[in-house]
Amino acid sequence: MEQLGNEYHIPVLFHETLEGMNIQPNGIYVDCTFGGGGHSKGILAKLGSKGKLIAFDQDADAQKNIPPQETRVLFIPQNFRYLARFLKLHKIDKVDGLLADLGVSSHQFDAAERGFSIRFDGPMDMRMDNRNATTAETIIQQYSETALHKLFETYGEVTNAKTLAKHIVHQRAHLPYASINQFKALISSVVKGNPNKYLAQVFQALRIEVNDEMGALRALLEQIPTVLKPGGRAAIISFHSIEDRMVKNFFRQGSFEEQPENPFDITEKKQVFRLLNKKPITASDEELKKNTRSRSAKLRVAELIE
Repeated sequence: MEQLGNEYHIPVLFHETLEGMNIQPNGIYVDCTFGGGGHSKGILAKLGSKGKLIAFDQDADAQKNIPPQETRVLFIPQNFRYLARFLKLHKIDKVDGLLADLGVSSHQFDAAERGFSIRFDGPMDMRMDNRNATTAETIIQQYSETALHKLFETYGEVTNAKTLAKHIVHQRAHLPYASINQFKALISSVVKGNPNKYLAQVFQALRIEVNDEMGALRALLEQIPTVLKPGGRAAIISFHSIEDRMVKNFFRQGSFEEQPENPFDITEKKQVFRLLNKKPITASDEELKKNTRSRSAKLRVAELIE
């Protein structure tokens, strides 16, 4: 396996994230999405011998990226939605900071057998955690027309989501769809506009549903106030407008929905977080040239109010 921080996955907004987290040498930090370990490498470089890094990743491949003989890392092979549970299990009460990079790693996209990419043929899988039972094939096979319509419209912003859902339900009894190429053939007659962009949107929607990415993010955000020390910081990098909206709303007001302004409400609302950036931090021109996958990345950093 290649070493930490290489082509396995190029960490986006690397310097901006580390600067926002304000790493203390003896602190305890959590990388909720360890992956290729790129961001973790930066954290470890700033930690002293007494510092500690807890690395979560549901993908079994990720554990291979821990540097050999690195004793400051505790790897937890679980989804970050179980953050508080596993910190408690390892007798860790509070942490000084955490980060989550919600993007799919380059390694996962480039592994044909994982089924994430439209570039290769492979199984319609898309599971980040192979222990899960639900695959993309399961969704295509079992979801109703209404459920598929909502899925493609919400998570993929597919222009003809309703037509696509109807077509899949009508065709799935007659045509195979177990592989990526078979699925492409099944929906080929309803593809609109640029085929690569269209298929990428469809695959994104399926991947988000397979891995319950929005549910996991919601669970993570709700736990942050309970696991951070006062003054501790959380840095979240999102790639989807729904994810970014959830992070923004939770950091600003402790809920996931936009709260309408009420001029007659004079009750003082207790702020849980102090926002370090009112607008999301995005990739520089230099980073965009080096890593095109950073173009949709948005970083928000918040500090737990003491």
